[in-house]
Amino acid sequence: MKSSTTCQEWLNSLPPTEGYLTNEQSIGREFFLENGMPSKKDEAWRLSNFNKLNSFLSLPTTIDHEEIKSIFPEKDKNRERIIINPNENPILNIDLPNGLEKLSNREIEDNLGKIVQSTNIKNDISVCLNQATSKELLALKVKSNFNQSLEIVIPSIEGKSISTRVFLVIEEGTKLDLLQIFTGNNNSAQNHLIEIKLESKVELTHGLISLGEQQKSSSICTLAVEQSEKSKYSLHSIHHGWDYARFEPRIIQSEGQASTIIKGLQVTKSKEQIATHSLIRFEGPNGKLDQLQKAVASEYSHCIFNGSIEVPQNAQKTEAAQLSRNLLLSKRARIDTKPELEIVADDVSCTHGATVSQLQDEELFYLLSRGIDSKHANSLLLKGYYDEVISHFPKSAQKWNFIEKLIKDIKK
Repeated sequence: MKSSTTCQEWLNSLPPTEGYLTNEQSIGREFFLENGMPSKKDEAWRLSNFNKLNSFLSLPTTIDHEEIKSIFPEKDKNRERIIINPNENPILNIDLPNGLEKLSNREIEDNLGKIVQSTNIKNDISVCLNQATSKELLALKVKSNFNQSLEIVIPSIEGKSISTRVFLVIEEGTKLDLLQIFTGNNNSAQNHLIEIKLESKVELTHGLISLGEQQKSSSICTLAVEQSEKSKYSLHSIHHGWDYARFEPRIIQSEGQASTIIKGLQVTKSKEQIATHSLIRFEGPNGKLDQLQKAVASEYSHCIFNGSIEVPQNAQKTEAAQLSRNLLLSKRARIDTKPELEIVADDVSCTHGATVSQLQDEELFYLLSRGIDSKHANSLLLKGYYDEVISHFPKSAQKWNFIEKLIKDIKK
């Protein structure tokens, strides 16, 4: 599909390509010039609300440093916090602690974009939208002697569309607790591209909290992770409060003998739409996957889950389990779930399942019969439903009050 007038006008509004992401910017812009935005003919996008998606083209991308005015909770002493301003390199203005190093230009040149390219997504619009507009890069190596947790905060800016790019290399044998927080703002859009390379024997626990919080806030996040041999990667994510959000975790076990755990939660209300499109590919033997995706939809909202698992011939003895569990709180809410298993190897154990249900009247009656009012009874049941995901976040993450935000606006 050729670019529409809107896409052409958007491309014309962008500043000239510049800086060390010049080549990436050119790739993204050439893609949009040729293909434009997605349509319902694109299978991966056919359920998207395109009116909401267009906010990424309708909002200006020029940002001043002074426009970031968000107030964040106090960080823990054992956490290193980095706040990203999309217009400037965040690591130029901070003193990195022992165990965190800035990647060299050569290391960036040799690795940037390689993990995303290996996912082979057709018409990779999410990535190209980021490439076209990202100006700076947070590129870090986490060494085995880094003895803190890492927290990366990316706020939205009212009335603006921002793009951020992060590339992390986790050194062999490192154990890391990584927490990322995305926050929304009125009439804002954000697009994130995150690449993480896990070397051998790395153990990474990754929490991702994405809270729109405000009206007409939109988010697209592409997370590409490459796991080397004997690495362990755990991803726990929450998406809530976005008028429109799309999350694309892509995990590649490049050598086999790796372990992946994914537990995701998306909660929608009003007329919101939140989608998760995951891809897990095994490129070696003895890989393991445990994936749970939960969704709660109320009022007129819409949740989407598309989970793809690829097991080629050389990925023998793969063990993969994928489960989509969904909760409808309104007759007018909608949930779409679609598992995709492509299995060529013949010695594997792969399972998948999907359920859609409502809060159980028996459980609600039990609580009401013990003097708990309807509002608090519903809150308790929802907390129990969320617990499989939120219980895996570190205690320090609770400062962001995401549990209260998940519950307070949901109406049965």
